[in-house]
Amino acid sequence: MAFLKLTEQNVQGKTVLIRSDMNVPFKDGKISNDTRIRASLASIRYCLDNGASVIVMSHLGRPTEGEFHPEDDVAPVAAHLGGLLGKEVKVLNDWRENKPVLAAGEVAMLQNVRINKGEKKNDTELGQAYAALCDVFVNDAFGTAHRAQASTEAVARFAPVACAGVLLADELDALGTALKNPARPLVAIVAGSKVSTKLTILESLADKVDQLIVGGGIANTFLLAQGKSIGKSLAEHDLVGESKKIMEKMAAKGGVVPLPSDVVVAKTFAADAEATVKSIDEVAEDDMILDIGPKSAAVLAEALNAAGTIVWNGPVGVFEFDAFAGGTEVLAKAIAESKAFSIAGGGDTLAAIAKFGVTEQISYISTGGGAFLEFLEGKTLPAVAVLEQRA
Repeated sequence: MAFLKLTEQNVQGKTVLIRSDMNVPFKDGKISNDTRIRASLASIRYCLDNGASVIVMSHLGRPTEGEFHPEDDVAPVAAHLGGLLGKEVKVLNDWRENKPVLAAGEVAMLQNVRINKGEKKNDTELGQAYAALCDVFVNDAFGTAHRAQASTEAVARFAPVACAGVLLADELDALGTALKNPARPLVAIVAGSKVSTKLTILESLADKVDQLIVGGGIANTFLLAQGKSIGKSLAEHDLVGESKKIMEKMAAKGGVVPLPSDVVVAKTFAADAEATVKSIDEVAEDDMILDIGPKSAAVLAEALNAAGTIVWNGPVGVFEFDAFAGGTEVLAKAIAESKAFSIAGGGDTLAAIAKFGVTEQISYISTGGGAFLEFLEGKTLPAVAVLEQRA
């Protein structure tokens, strides 16, 4: 993958426009988690340390284009960023009418890009307007790389220089290591409630991996394909045939889709539901499978311990409920203890990593959700493709 990197650019005396992902959550009017802002600091600081002025742009929430509402304002994000940088970060609301002029070392932030008409449709004129603000455009928002939008794709076509920021470059390098030239065995964990949302990813990974671990509602659908009873567990009966094909594809190349021999069940979906460990052959009609059992978790942990590369997307049980968190915890700790290069992505996966305290032991944690999945699937990410073209 050939693209220019920010850290290779001379930004002295230049204005750098950085597309960051600072779409942070709020609670009671305050930022409740600033991870994304902190993750964006490396590129901003590189520019400031090397004599540039910086304009940051990001989306926030899901505003309606052409309409501005108080909850869409990036001012709290700019203020928080300023606090982390130790300097004022002004919000530029009228940047199209009054082109900002910043001195070296200054940082400003455009108002929420999703408010701009044409942003989502990748409007050429809007992309040109963004590009006119800078000498160097930096994309540092991997989480939006799978979308061709004016602030991610069009701007990169028209900016004098277009490159990848520290975060994006690290992300692409890590994903490339995991999938393009992995240490073997390559093990992928793909879990979630529905096969349908991850079917193409499962099909694509089946061509690449040595072992494909499925969990959650996906595993239940695969268990149905094996002829097992899953009671009233979440599953997609219409995708049993597709699940069989994936297992057959893995078997044809000597791989395997290991399915649980024991499970943790309950009669209701609740945090205080009574958890019972059962053999997969003992699941009753009124049982709900909410986690893999201890024997199954131990088998998977052994496979992860022997892996050369691990890609993880999705918990294998309802880890939010402590009674059904055991399987995910065993896998999380096995990945942490493994000598394999491990890369994890997706909101639920990151929440599980945090819950079980293994953040520092995962080789790389991806900031992208949809972009992470589309990269795993082998799809072209428009915001990355344009950087390759410009390089």
